[in-house]
Amino acid sequence: MLSTQIKVFNNGPILIEGDFQVVDPEGKAFLFPGRTAIALCRCGHSANKPFCDGAHKTCGLLHAVQARELPLAKPKVCFLRFVTHMRLSQTDTLARV
Repeated sequence: MLSTQIKVFNNGPILIEGDFQVVDPEGKAFLFPGRTAIALCRCGHSANKPFCDGAHKTCGLLHAVQARELPLAKPKVCFLRFVTHMRLSQTDTLARV
């Protein structure tokens, strides 16, 4: 069995169990002393975002979940390569003028 399991509940939260870490945008880890599972909010109404506080029970979240295969991931474009290409194109255009 995997060391981490993520379960999405119908009309409810996302439950994460096992060995995991949740970090904020700066990379600082949330601390969960004594916990081996947490629930993340899916409804957007939790007063304790990103964690679930049960608000989905009263806000009317209706979203059934069924496992499916996702489409292939799109290739990632290197931003630096794109910017470099754009600069070369602009230089080339200016040189022609």
